[in-house]
Amino acid sequence: MLGVWTGSRQADSSVVRDQRGRSVTATVACWLAVTPGAAWAAVRLVGFERGPLVHLLAYTPYAAGLGVLPLIGALALRRWKAAAVAALSLAALGAVVLPRAVPGVAADAGGPRLRVLTANIKHGEADPAELVRLVREHRVDVLAVQELNDAFIAAFDKAGIGALLPHRIVDDPAIYVNGGLYSRFPLTGTGVHKDDSGFTQAYGTVKLDRGAPVTIESVHSCAPLRVADVPCWRAGLHAQQPATSDGPIRLLLGDFNATVDHAALRAVLATGYEDAAVNTGNGLVGTWRPIDHGVKLPPIAIDHILIDPRLSIREFAVWPLPGSDHSAVFAEVSLPPSV
Repeated sequence: MLGVWTGSRQADSSVVRDQRGRSVTATVACWLAVTPGAAWAAVRLVGFERGPLVHLLAYTPYAAGLGVLPLIGALALRRWKAAAVAALSLAALGAVVLPRAVPGVAADAGGPRLRVLTANIKHGEADPAELVRLVREHRVDVLAVQELNDAFIAAFDKAGIGALLPHRIVDDPAIYVNGGLYSRFPLTGTGVHKDDSGFTQAYGTVKLDRGAPVTIESVHSCAPLRVADVPCWRAGLHAQQPATSDGPIRLLLGDFNATVDHAALRAVLATGYEDAAVNTGNGLVGTWRPIDHGVKLPPIAIDHILIDPRLSIREFAVWPLPGSDHSAVFAEVSLPPSV
């Protein structure tokens, strides 16, 4: 009998150790699943953009969506501390992401309306005829183009852009990084803004009947393709013209190579601009995804239309642009009346 009793006790001990082992494994697995979301939320809230974190932060909306999975897992396993951390992380990311899908009040600035479009044409590889079609069908008044080159400009003219938007600013089109402007209306006060990154951005002022003049700039910031490019990227965003309450009314259109999850772009917005996509509840619509690589990453919103606080947005849309890895971004802007 003693032998039987001893064996039973040893079996019980083995079961207990096995249960404890599974419990420890489950706990460790929960924390391993929860920690990345918590770290992501902390980096996003603090704005700690360093090295490869710049690339990761662009995908914050996707991280927020996936954040529900570790929360469900922790709750199912009754790991309450891990569940609490997962819930706080999800709430933090949701608080910065979800408002982008909520449209604001569609106001009217009281003056005429200006229809603008921005398109990164991927080193001139986009279809010029398709871009002309978008301009014609949507009655675009001002077009900002990034990554122009001589071949595209010639093809664009052949496709008929000159009949629609006869006024232009194109600075040294042999350099593909340039941001150019095409306009239905005459452009005054024109020039080229060049920052420390070496990128050039054309700008000019448009004056509509009964409307206040608006200075429009075709933005193209340095892309942080490698960690070594991050200082160039940060310098380009830092050099963007700030919004003012009583200075020139500005519109910044183009490829900022940054999402609103990047502190460097939020600093530009903090000067007074509003993002047209966020303003209209379209802030989660992606505008860029790589098309030349084997890995198919989801789209992210790096092309923006930033409006001066004295302007308002009446319409907003994102349209595909064949041949480019960017979509074309459109807005109808309500201008204040002329004084």
